[in-house]
Amino acid sequence: MPADPLRRAADPPRRTAMRPATGGPATGPVEVRRSSRRRRTVSAYREGDRTVVLIPARMSEAEERRWVTVMLDKLAAQESRRKLGDSELAERAERLSEQFLGGRARPATVRWVTNQNTRWGSCTPAEGSIRLSHRLQGMPEYVVDYVLLHELAHLLVPGHGQRFWQLLESYPRTERARGYLEGVVAAERLPQLPAARTE
Repeated sequence: MPADPLRRAADPPRRTAMRPATGGPATGPVEVRRSSRRRRTVSAYREGDRTVVLIPARMSEAEERRWVTVMLDKLAAQESRRKLGDSELAERAERLSEQFLGGRARPATVRWVTNQNTRWGSCTPAEGSIRLSHRLQGMPEYVVDYVLLHELAHLLVPGHGQRFWQLLESYPRTERARGYLEGVVAAERLPQLPAARTE
């Protein structure tokens, strides 16, 4: 059985491993750097086309995988919050339509709105307009892409029948995005916990 190239027999204070990207569509390779000086904290940053994730050396492989996913989502959320205005949202809609719907969904307008607190997005096919809730701003890019693609699909199929869901089958992160949004809704229903003491 060939040796795992990501494992090291004797870990130096800092070890590096390349991981396949698990973030949104724009995510490049992921480099994991382990440090014996790092005790509990995990951090990440973009370095060119790659993402560097810094973790404690003693962290298990399973913890590493979990933290890489968490940090990719955090970075994607920060970038989504920074970059996506209405014009960028329209460009993103055009790209998603080309990539997943054969370019058939062509909205007249795509914009953020602040008056949608019970739904993530809405579409008026007769006008060709798509509106996304401002509550999505700051969420991972793959979640915003899923909601945008969902509304684009409504330009082609108004209801939620089998034909509609078949249009979304080609988007590889549909289930993960839906799970993320369901988690947000569930968390909002939980009672507020008392604030932690910092003394």
